Amino acid sequence: MDWSQFSEDLNQILSQKDLPSLHILSAHKIEGGDSHLSYQLHTAEKNYFLKLSPAQNLIMLEAEIHNLTAIEHSQTISCPKAIATGISQNHAWLLLEFIPLSNHGNDFQRGRDIAFMHHQLNRDTSPFGWSENNFIGRNLQQNQWHMNWVDFYGQQRLKPQLELAQLRDASVDLYRLGMELIDCLPYWFQDYQPKASLLHGDLWAGNSAFDPTGVPVIYDPASYYGDRETDIAMTELFGGFSPEFYEGYTDLFPLDKGYQSRKPLYNLYHILNHFNLFGGHYEAQAMQIIQSLLHQARQ
Repeated sequence: MDWSQFSEDLNQILSQKDLPSLHILSAHKIEGGDSHLSYQLHTAEKNYFLKLSPAQNLIMLEAEIHNLTAIEHSQTISCPKAIATGISQNHAWLLLEFIPLSNHGNDFQRGRDIAFMHHQLNRDTSPFGWSENNFIGRNLQQNQWHMNWVDFYGQQRLKPQLELAQLRDASVDLYRLGMELIDCLPYWFQDYQPKASLLHGDLWAGNSAFDPTGVPVIYDPASYYGDRETDIAMTELFGGFSPEFYEGYTDLFPLDKGYQSRKPLYNLYHILNHFNLFGGHYEAQAMQIIQSLLHQARQ
């Protein structure tokens, strides 16, 4: 990357937003992430976080800036301030506030902050969805508005992943049984009517940390309005959240008694997505979850 040319392109965008120009003194690469390159930019005023990606991925970065802005405006939990996005030298870029991150902080407060975010409800006529499609990893996440959560989860979450799995040469049975599961979804919602909460959408431990003072921070969202249990279920899928996190969350927003039965249903979406991203054993794991859920519904 020619940082001198990038500075010119960046400052042109900042001037259009009536933001002050930046003079980049240096940049160094930050490891992590499989979809983008990440850099810490040093300027005379302060540091910034920069994501670089092939130019065709600009739509991904634009979706991320919209997600972060929505979370910031909710005033419920800290996230990096989104500054600008654009194209330079055949790279799409996203400029964010730089927050030094740590794995150590107030996990009880992190649970409470996520609960505060989940209390932000969309009360529109068709409350479930988002104003645009976004991305879960590198895969498209569809967000067409739905009045009914069961319809949304079946048609906008499970079905697209099952169809993508077909293209990834998954077994015919995975698609057939997965579509059968979509027909059975009402079984898990007979006594539960989810509200349309503001969600992070990809809430695993790698997308949350703490600032130097221990304040919780979330980032890399795939936001939409949906059942808050989907976020909580994902925190349990790969671990990394302490018992204090769940104590803080339920202290403010207790979970429904049926959450444990829906948790594998919600994590199935992410297991299917991992198969579609990485292949391997995730197909067998998805099949096992589908078969177990169908067994419950058929009893």
